[in-house]
This record gives sequence, C-alpha cells and structure tokens, in this order.
Amino acid sequence: MTYSPRQLGLPFVQAALFTPDFLEGKSNAEALAWLDRVADWPLGRLALWGDAGSGKSHLLHLWAARNRARIIPGPDLALRPPSGAIAIDDADAAAEVALFHMLNAAAEAGWPVLLTGRAPPARWATRLPDLASRLRATHAVELCEPDEHMLRALLARLLAERQVAVPEAVQEWLLTRLPRTAGAMREAAARIDRVSLAARRPVTRQIAALVLDDDFIESADGLSPAGPSLL
Repeated sequence: MTYSPRQLGLPFVQAALFTPDFLEGKSNAEALAWLDRVADWPLGRLALWGDAGSGKSHLLHLWAARNRARIIPGPDLALRPPSGAIAIDDADAAAEVALFHMLNAAAEAGWPVLLTGRAPPARWATRLPDLASRLRATHAVELCEPDEHMLRALLARLLAERQVAVPEAVQEWLLTRLPRTAGAMREAAARIDRVSLAARRPVTRQIAALVLDDDFIESADGLSPAGPSLL
C-alpha cells in the first residue's frame, strides 16, 4: 500500500510535557541566566519572548516550579490577583485591565512576575497608556532559534519521547531538509510517528520522506503540534 503525505500530514496533538531536563545553548543562555537572578529583575518583572517553540513556556514552568509561582495562562487572567510569585504564559493575550491590575498588585506586594509573549512587551498592542508604560519598563529577553547542535538533539529527543526508532543516518538526512526551527522538529517527529504507525514497519528514508510534503513549512510554522518545547 502507498502512503500519501497529504493523507498523513495533519497536525498531531500531544499534551505538553515540561520536564526538568532542558536543552541549553546559545539561544537560551541569556534567559537562563536571568531566571536565576530574580532579585536583579528591574521592577521585579521579566519577560521571555520569541517564536512558537522557542522554549518560553517550558522555561516559565521550570521557573514557576522552583519559585512556587502560580502559573496563569494569559487569556485566563482575572482581575483578582493571587498572592506570591506569578508566571503568566502568553501574557500578550491577556485582557489589558486584568494584566494592568496584576502588575500593580505584584509591584505593591513585591511579588516577582514572569511573562511570556511572541514579541517584547514594549511592542504589545495596548490601549491603556498606564499599562503600556509598565510594559515598556519590563526587562525582556529574547529566546532565539536553536543552533544546529540543539536542533539535532531536539529531534532525537522528540523521537525518543514518542518511542519511535529512527536510525541516526535517517535523522541526519531529515536534518538537511527540514526548516531550521524547533517547530519544524516537533512537526517532523509527530508526522514520522504517525506515518510509521500506519506503515507498521521500521522508519526508513522512504518513510521519512513522506513528512516532507509541499505544505510542511506552513504546518511547521503555524500548525505544529502542541508538544513539549525542549529548548
């Protein structure tokens, strides 16, 4: 039977898994250094920003665990703030009034606040001048795209987590053809997992090639599976 990549190329949804084991490299070195120096955060706030899959949420969860912080998704942010350290994931999607009150309450109480977003807070669209001034004053650290070493390690880890055995030579063949993003590695691992299950045989270069259909780049950039960010 022939397996078409367009039949098997739909995004695969996997529950997010934020393990303590985190891949470190040049792309996240500055962020890791700042997360270890909460006392040095200007105004008690820090923002991590970068593209999807860059590791923002992973780092936020690790920091929250170490600092006993409450994690709040930005869209779920309420007007009544919790007590203690706060980690707001996708803070750029939070309601402006709720975010404004949260930042004020945290500043008055001396609670550290960690935020994540696709862009630095100074560039978030906001209609509240007072919130805009607080966002501009928030120190922001970018999580860049991973280097070649990290991409190779990420692909190997994602395949191992899915318990998909892919020969090293096949992984190297894929790495020369995949977009150079963490999202592309996650999308490739998800597709290989699904294709190998459908084919019911070990992953070969022929099977791996099925993930590289025409819409791969679009899927990897915008429809990548909600799997772990390991950078």
